[in-house]
Amino acid sequence: MKRETTSAVDSRLAKALAHPLRVQLLAQLNQGVASPNELAKKLGEPLTNVSYHVRMLHDLGCIELVETEPRRGALEHYYRAIVRPFFSDRDWKRLPQNARNSISDAVFQLIWDDAAASIKDGSMEERDDHHLSRTVLAVDEQGWEELHDLLAQTLEKAMDVQAQSASRASKADGETFCANLVMFTHPTPSTAKQTTAPSSGTRKKRRTSKKTATKA
Repeated sequence: MKRETTSAVDSRLAKALAHPLRVQLLAQLNQGVASPNELAKKLGEPLTNVSYHVRMLHDLGCIELVETEPRRGALEHYYRAIVRPFFSDRDWKRLPQNARNSISDAVFQLIWDDAAASIKDGSMEERDDHHLSRTVLAVDEQGWEELHDLLAQTLEKAMDVQAQSASRASKADGETFCANLVMFTHPTPSTAKQTTAPSSGTRKKRRTSKKTATKA
């Protein structure tokens, strides 16, 4: 099936991404073909919930049925994504604000769920070279645009890092592991603390110093 790029797809994608579980399902199906049963096991969600939201994704034209296989007296349906869970700047601006709010809320729910789970199971501090920071900046309009472009470039570079990691793993019969990368900028609300919170993470040592710098 041909991948569509029309505004109709943008509208359907906005509805699809308005629920955090559908965000996860669409992301998984962009990585490969899977059935609701496989997705439920991978995401640790009830099969009934997954099946419902997979049907919604299919009805919204975001995924397509690839094949069916008989399993234990029933047919297991396998799907793949035909749209990416991604909006260009132009498409995002065309969405109504309530749709943008719903999508942002769904994504932030995923971020919080992941962070809370990693803190609870100890994986947040499993490595001593992870990064965590919050920085309040004072910028003008040009500075805001430059920050926006910087994050877009960083995301593009991160996707290259993922591709290179997969290539190295396939050649050396190695393994990859999942790493969350969260990036966002927003105007600071009036109720927010106007200070820079402590950050954690490693930095490359400067050649002129033997000590590792830390920012506070």
